[in-house]
Amino acid sequence: MLQIFDTGIQSAADNMLLDAKLLDQLKEPTLHLYQWARPSATFGYFIRPEKHLDLQKVAQRHLDLARRPTGGGIVFHIWDLAFSFLLPSTHPAFSLGTLDNYRFVNNIVLDVMKNFFTLKDPVELIAQNAPSLGPDCQNFCMAKPTQYDVVYKGLKIAGAAQRKRKQGYLHQGTISLAYPHTDLLNDVLLSKKDVLEAMKSYTFAPLGRLWEPHTLQKTRIELQKLLADKFQRALTSTS
Repeated sequence: MLQIFDTGIQSAADNMLLDAKLLDQLKEPTLHLYQWARPSATFGYFIRPEKHLDLQKVAQRHLDLARRPTGGGIVFHIWDLAFSFLLPSTHPAFSLGTLDNYRFVNNIVLDVMKNFFTLKDPVELIAQNAPSLGPDCQNFCMAKPTQYDVVYKGLKIAGAAQRKRKQGYLHQGTISLAYPHTDLLNDVLLSKKDVLEAMKSYTFAPLGRLWEPHTLQKTRIELQKLLADKFQRALTSTS
């Protein structure tokens, strides 16, 4: 059975600390659903945010920063839906290959996007890494699609980072929902031109550029319910 923890609205640091705790104590498949107390950004375990973000501007913008227990680049949690999924190594769906685990989770996300949004062209998993559009783009999740990300017409909708331990893995996912406010990105990014242009070129947001906060929040809640259902079905079919 799938354990579901909906911890509601918390700080970025508290959300990340709970994910690390869930990984330490992992025994059953777990879906962690959560939101953010204020606009936030998380960064991979080995990222030094001061190399990529103007921390003074980050503070002025009241942007909440936190280190993830997984790898990967910087993710802005303002226009997305974030979730975490944990699978113990004893489960039949677990693989020793990280990319296999990545594909397993993002196939579920792919199914969710197909069911929730009506899009003219197919949503799919990208077969290989897309080319980088600048030297700093690899340090931002939505600036470069990588293998098995969920894409629409080659544009990234969903990505993730994973950490695998003896007891299983933690998959921290992000689903792009609305296009970002470029004024904030222009303010906080150090590599403004490269990263912002890459995000514009490589990101697809189903809610588009003209969206209301209540629509974004409603979509998050509905997608959380659908994620829980799809993960349960996928785990049942592999047990």
